[in-house]
Amino acid sequence: MIYKRHIMRLLPVLIITILVNFNLTAQTQPWQGKFEPIDNLIAPPNTYRTASGAPGKDYWQQRANYNIKATIDEKTNTLSGEETITYFNNSPDELSYLWLQLEQNVNKKENEDFGSINNEVKDFITTRKMQFLTRVIDFPAGYSIKEVKDANNNNLKILINNTMMKVKLNTPLKSGEQISFSISWSYPITDRSMYTLSREGYEYFPEDDNSAFLIAHWFPRMAVYSDTEGWQNQQFQKLGEFALEFGDYDVEITVPADHVVAATGTLENSESVLNKTQLKRLKQAKTSFDKPVIIITEEEADLNKKTKSNNKKTWKFKAENVRDFAFASSRKFMWDAQAVKLPSHTVMAMSLYPKEGLPVWQEVSTKAVKNALEVYSNATFDYPYPVAISVNTSNIGMEFPMISFNGGRPTDGKISEKAKASMIGTIIHEVGHNWFPMIVSSDERKWMWMDEGLNTFLHQRTLKERYPSYSHVTPKKIVPFMMGDKNILRPIMTNSDNELFNQFGANFYMKPTVGLQMLRNSIIGKDLFDEAFREYANRWKYKHPNPGDLFRTLEDATATDLDWFYKGWFFTTDHVNQQLHNVKWFTVKEENTKTSKNNNTEAEMTEDVFTDFSNGPQVINMTSTPDRGYGQFTSRLDEKELRKQLSGKNIYEVTVKNIGGLIMPVIIEWIYSDGSSEIDRIPAQIWRRNEYEIKKTFVKAKTVVMVNLDPNFELADTDMSNNTFPKADSTSDFDRFKANQTK
Repeated sequence: MIYKRHIMRLLPVLIITILVNFNLTAQTQPWQGKFEPIDNLIAPPNTYRTASGAPGKDYWQQRANYNIKATIDEKTNTLSGEETITYFNNSPDELSYLWLQLEQNVNKKENEDFGSINNEVKDFITTRKMQFLTRVIDFPAGYSIKEVKDANNNNLKILINNTMMKVKLNTPLKSGEQISFSISWSYPITDRSMYTLSREGYEYFPEDDNSAFLIAHWFPRMAVYSDTEGWQNQQFQKLGEFALEFGDYDVEITVPADHVVAATGTLENSESVLNKTQLKRLKQAKTSFDKPVIIITEEEADLNKKTKSNNKKTWKFKAENVRDFAFASSRKFMWDAQAVKLPSHTVMAMSLYPKEGLPVWQEVSTKAVKNALEVYSNATFDYPYPVAISVNTSNIGMEFPMISFNGGRPTDGKISEKAKASMIGTIIHEVGHNWFPMIVSSDERKWMWMDEGLNTFLHQRTLKERYPSYSHVTPKKIVPFMMGDKNILRPIMTNSDNELFNQFGANFYMKPTVGLQMLRNSIIGKDLFDEAFREYANRWKYKHPNPGDLFRTLEDATATDLDWFYKGWFFTTDHVNQQLHNVKWFTVKEENTKTSKNNNTEAEMTEDVFTDFSNGPQVINMTSTPDRGYGQFTSRLDEKELRKQLSGKNIYEVTVKNIGGLIMPVIIEWIYSDGSSEIDRIPAQIWRRNEYEIKKTFVKAKTVVMVNLDPNFELADTDMSNNTFPKADSTSDFDRFKANQTK
């Protein structure tokens, strides 16, 4: 009964409080739960992946080591090879078969390819585009698998489904066991100019009848088997790239004797494949920290091209704890190298390029590699590998462990600043992929944004820090995409191959980048965000993170509720459009003064939307709080001090509407009559009780003449015309010109 009497005494106060709060926060539109947890949108935590976003105590992943011997036949443009794979089953499951990737099969005429990404015939069409659409000329492509045998030389049965090969084991592979098996294969190396979205193959140079071979996706590779996917055996359709296991590689590459080879890993037999001059220069480069050393000059490369050797030479490479292996080979290559000192060790930054890349490639490529290594290492963890190589090619930027193939070339030795900036950006981006996904090994085939978005975020940061004059991505640049047709826009959380080809760049590269920029600069704060981002990178290096692991880690490491942000930015196509709906100006009536007839009184206050400050402030008649207003509290406000603190001050009530649907913080800029300005930042949580409209009251000593939302374009607001009070002059330049002419 004591409890009941207590409630009855408090009931009037509670009812008044509830009614007041209801009036302040009433929402007339449907509640959408924008601040509810995203637990139902991501996989639940378990012993493999914790609720904090870290790998769990039972986390496991498979491993695959490779011993490969490969040969390029330059006359037939054929690659043949044999490999021994040692596969470690670290899962708790027994496996009766294995899945391997056969990406070269995507180029077969009967298989799906990206000739159909823009499958439209028009009145005027180029021959190359017509070939993409029709494949009238059938170029040979795809694997010839000669044999697959176990360690006892017994044949293993295989089944090939387009770009995936199933290897049936004679004896099931139990948990904790390993198996070795061998594969022999060959395939015709494709001409990159004849295929859309071609990331590898050869580039032919008619002028000197030579080719540069960019060899990737070239050997049968183990698919990922994980705790969340089982076998990741989605077909390769070119847009969604790769999910691969880590392992050690011993690779021997046999090429024409006058070729130069750059590859993933450390060159093990440099004395056998390089001459004394090249060896001397390479040794010099290992201590050259201020500029690159030319290993092969233009004159030496020109001399190399004049005669095509009929002899062969084998280059041997070793790489540890990488998820892939790629290489480039040509007699056209020039080569330069420079040492880069990181806190933990020294890395060799290298560039290889044909004469078509001169002079700009020699001037800027290795420096761009160096800048990427330094900025990314500082933002995440030190680059762990011995080399980082940039190889010049045409039309692409493509990444692999320790080596990347990068487009960007001058015309007749000249290049515009815009093209040069694009080339440098490509090199930085592809080198940066060593972190995401080559080390922080997310599933590119399923979630392109997890590697492209995170990498672009740091790539843009590198440009801003090392090339400040170059254009870089800001929240403002995603606005046109966010304003697009909602009928065709897809959320970031869309599988890689399901995105429209003309949108994947904005949705998987730029939008995640802008989202991370907003988290860093406007929501969490730079120091706290940088620590959390570094925590994610270190938790998941050499492992396979999922989106939920990233989302949870950023919350765990910052003590910040971000589910509202993830839900809106990653799972919907909502956009930011905050409207500065109304600003009301008040002053508190001074004690013992009469209210001027020119000022509004409390009784005259309305819910009208004002257009400017021309009517002056409304006057608030602040009365004493009756005792019942304090409930059971016996202490009382110092009302005299309260009046003193508000004396002569301006009170502004700001109403902001959420027109676009996407929740964001509210950033308010105040412009004062004396010309000064100030910014207030209101966390996004202000929208918790009303997702469509909020009110916030501020006390200012100075008189405000203008109020702006998001003055620095931090939040990708799609309509800045409704962000100002009084509303900005919308008269066009042409209208003003006509008015002046009339005068």
